[in-house]
Amino acid sequence: MCSSDLSHRTGSAMRIAMIGTGYVGLVSGACFSEFGFDVVCVDKDAGKIERLLRGEIPIFEPGLDQLVAKNVAAGRLSFTTDLAKAVPGADAVFIAVGTPSRRGDGHADLSYVYAAAEEIGRALTGYAVVVTKSTVPVGTGREVARRIRAVRPDASFDVVSNPEFLREGSAIGDFMRPDRVVIGTDSERARETMRALYRPLYLIETPIVFTSLETSELIKYAANTFLAAKITFINEVADLCEKVGADVHDVARGIGLDGRIGRKFLHPGPGYGGSCFPKDTLALVKTARDAGAPLKIIETVVAVNEARKAQMAEKIIAACGGNVKGKTVAVLGLTFKPNTDDMRDSPSLTIVPALQQAGAKV
Repeated sequence: MCSSDLSHRTGSAMRIAMIGTGYVGLVSGACFSEFGFDVVCVDKDAGKIERLLRGEIPIFEPGLDQLVAKNVAAGRLSFTTDLAKAVPGADAVFIAVGTPSRRGDGHADLSYVYAAAEEIGRALTGYAVVVTKSTVPVGTGREVARRIRAVRPDASFDVVSNPEFLREGSAIGDFMRPDRVVIGTDSERARETMRALYRPLYLIETPIVFTSLETSELIKYAANTFLAAKITFINEVADLCEKVGADVHDVARGIGLDGRIGRKFLHPGPGYGGSCFPKDTLALVKTARDAGAPLKIIETVVAVNEARKAQMAEKIIAACGGNVKGKTVAVLGLTFKPNTDDMRDSPSLTIVPALQQAGAKV
């Protein structure tokens, strides 16, 4: 398909199937429908789909309820549990399912991604771009293509890597006004489809970075692990500041004003948590070890962050005179960051039990 073939498919004529209605899938689906595309979001969780059909949003994300309601009312956004009906006729099928850390080795659990890929393969009726939106290790896109080909040798498709860079609490703004869009593909036909899907962002001069599949997959992990390293760096500097009588907030401001360093993610705290940084750092460490190119810096970041959470409980006990037995401790803020209800890998899940074990009433 050349670009002229696509010209009549832009706008509301283009159809998207979004597999998965978590943070990434639901936000991306709602935002693509806001661009004017026809989007159907698919999830195996019937309860979640029933809630969405009733107009209830299963996650907390500022502004998402209004965005979903607006586009459902406009007829551009719908929800179903039936992948086999959602995929046929779609120009792009996005895989936005979970990739949690696998127990035992820390590698990303890709079982949901591969199951979705095989189901998509069986449902394809014509050419479609299959897009991995989930955060996946290097090589996953090639394996997705292999699995689709295995169940449907005659299928017409290309696989694209299009990692998300959404921050919980500001996900809609991140999608609508991103720093960049990364698209990994070797196919010009797929590239044209993705250009059409992201045309509204191109029009506001958003950088669109085209790469190979493998490069795109690695960009996502490299970005998240770098930010995790930045957080861990300032936390270690905070420990040093306490020992020598310096103010870590002034240090952070002093170094953050350097344009080469930047001010973001230089906020000392109890360690990083959430749905991305913990699992992505572990997954990249595992990938690097398997490739024979271990990332010593990121291995240290993971270890320091784990220790940081335990140290926070010790600091609280020390601030209470070395003993919290029988004392009441109030904890304000349990999620890993503001403006979210996400508890995944939150530091509070380490700190609160440690205080309870020390005898505190929390």
